[in-house]
Amino acid sequence: MSERNLNFDEIINRKGTDCLKYDFAEKRGMPEDVLPLWVADMDFKTSSYVEDAVIERTKHGIFGYSEVKEAYFNAVAGWLKRHHNWDVKPDWLIKTPGVVFALAMAVRAFTDIGDSVLIQQPVYYPFSEVIEDNKRVVVSNDLYLGEDYRYHIDFDDFEKKIVDNHIKLFLLCNPHNPSGRVFTKEELTRMGDICLKHGVIVVSDEIHNDFVFKGKHTVFAAAKKGYEEISVICTSPSKTFNLASMLISNIFIPNKNLRQRFRHEVNAAGISQLSVLGLTAARAAYEHGDEWYEKMLGYVKENITYVKQYVHENLPGVDVVEGEGTYLVWLDFRKTGIEADELDRRIIQNAKLWLDSGKIFGTTGAGFQRINVAAPRKIVTECLERIRKEL
Repeated sequence: MSERNLNFDEIINRKGTDCLKYDFAEKRGMPEDVLPLWVADMDFKTSSYVEDAVIERTKHGIFGYSEVKEAYFNAVAGWLKRHHNWDVKPDWLIKTPGVVFALAMAVRAFTDIGDSVLIQQPVYYPFSEVIEDNKRVVVSNDLYLGEDYRYHIDFDDFEKKIVDNHIKLFLLCNPHNPSGRVFTKEELTRMGDICLKHGVIVVSDEIHNDFVFKGKHTVFAAAKKGYEEISVICTSPSKTFNLASMLISNIFIPNKNLRQRFRHEVNAAGISQLSVLGLTAARAAYEHGDEWYEKMLGYVKENITYVKQYVHENLPGVDVVEGEGTYLVWLDFRKTGIEADELDRRIIQNAKLWLDSGKIFGTTGAGFQRINVAAPRKIVTECLERIRKEL
């Protein structure tokens, strides 16, 4: 058997499939005819090995309570070893129906109501939501744009925020969404040492870990000896293989005490077994998806290069923030002189585009737009053309 789903130029009609990206514009307050490049899923078919595995499992016709055995762990562990040189143990693993769910469970497990939790804005907006919805307080060590037009960490502010706000928990996003930064081992070590010094637990959302185009991804727990004891590492095949609705994430917690506290919250939320189709898809992806993944990664990398060139040549006043990873591009419109709210209105109502407004990633995101380029080149081009015509 060989991989079939390698035509990433193919435009697949997702309308009428209960697709959040395409079928819910009007319900979400958007014009019905917008072109959506907002939510972070791909407009590509997943690996044919995943398709075949799910179809074969479905043929059985019985979908009772299901669990996985050693083969599932071996598939996940094999992928992490091959692609990230990280050795994991079976008892570290807790499966959850998503990384955002895991973030919420960590907030509940490792902090109390009223505690402050540290994040780094502009950052994926559910980070703030899971903190505030659980009656905790958001504290941000804001990233800043350097002269190289990449985001950087203010380490003095990082430690000051921890000390001043009695931080117990830090939610790290690496690769960083929306900026595309892939933090270096040195950057992770500087943050990790500060967290060790002050007894801060680090929940590292590494869901985009397979999308690195410059440098390499370093698992936070593996960055330095001792970090395993303060780490909750969140991984999932959902971004890599376009499996978001399969509701499967793999959370690794080496420290037994932290793992027990985390599992207690998962149990309290009523989660025990997950979807058998999600488990089937994840195993197939990690066992047989390498060819599809490599070809998809190359296509996305070319899309990012194309976007940078197009913006440089056709969109005066717009800049592309330099990142090393993810399939999300962070566009800076501030030099156009268009105020943030007016920019949102023009993007939506005039250009008929549904992007992610920078404002939702924190106040430092105002004047930016996040676009998802994991789509056929023709769709990405249409998006850019609409922006050009509006500007």
